[in-house]
Amino acid sequence: AEAGIADFFVHRTGHGIGLSVHEEPYIVAGNDLPLRAGMAFSVEPGIYLPGRWGARIEDIVIVTADGAETVNNRPHGLTVVPV
Repeated sequence: AEAGIADFFVHRTGHGIGLSVHEEPYIVAGNDLPLRAGMAFSVEPGIYLPGRWGARIEDIVIVTADGAETVNNRPHGLTVVPV
């Protein structure tokens, strides 16, 4: 909010992964569903500037007894693709 870009984050931050592509737990303000060991979910914040561009980086995470383990190990560097 301080940077003035909050309005450009128009989707939830993440969601559960299981039998469906998108399922609980939804990582969104107001969701009080507890995260339990063994749950898998995505963390995928995205920013979208209307008429310009959008960007989303997604990590798949599994909740463990001691915290979380990131499943994917790709770097988060920016790749520019000429159009």
